[in-house]
Amino acid sequence: MQSLGLTWRKLATCVRHSEPTSHFKRLMKVAFSDNYLFYTNVTISMGLSSLGDIFEQKYEIYIKQQEKFDGIRTLHMAFSGIAVGVLCHNWYKILDKFIVGKSLGMVSKKLFLDQIVFSPIMIVTFFGSLALFEENPLENFKEEVKDKFVTLYRAEWMVWPPAQVINFYFLPTRYRVLYDNTISLGYDVYTSQVKHSKSLKSIPKESKSISC
Repeated sequence: MQSLGLTWRKLATCVRHSEPTSHFKRLMKVAFSDNYLFYTNVTISMGLSSLGDIFEQKYEIYIKQQEKFDGIRTLHMAFSGIAVGVLCHNWYKILDKFIVGKSLGMVSKKLFLDQIVFSPIMIVTFFGSLALFEENPLENFKEEVKDKFVTLYRAEWMVWPPAQVINFYFLPTRYRVLYDNTISLGYDVYTSQVKHSKSLKSIPKESKSISC
């Protein structure tokens, strides 16, 4: 967190030296340059993961499922966003390095690897990064992966294949994480809901059964 803060203060100093009318263009150019792209991607992922959790908590408060806003929970989701941002930044660079081109075949290969290889890694990282803040982290991590992994992985197949076709075909590498996180804002709300919902195994059998 401190490293990100120092990096963005340095970036803001650079931007201030430009003309007022060109501040935004200058900021975008520098932020998505090779020198700052990693920090940009991590910041975007951290920010939108936090925002997704804020939206979810506001909804939970509205339906009276939660009494008040939990800032610590949002900070934990922000940390998870940082972990995911680091993975996404490096994953897209690796894909574009080894699978070059935008033909239907190349896009299909990237899409296949993204869903079969990277999606499971992302979900495990999501649960693992949040388990660090919980009591009995290893036990909780194993339990949540066992109980909730399939739910999130099914959602991944519904959301990402069509979205990633656009990402892999039209966008350069530097904008992939930005696009990814913009699309995933709604998905971040859902992941927060799944993460903080009670385990299905913890619900009494009576409440699980459906009467005809």
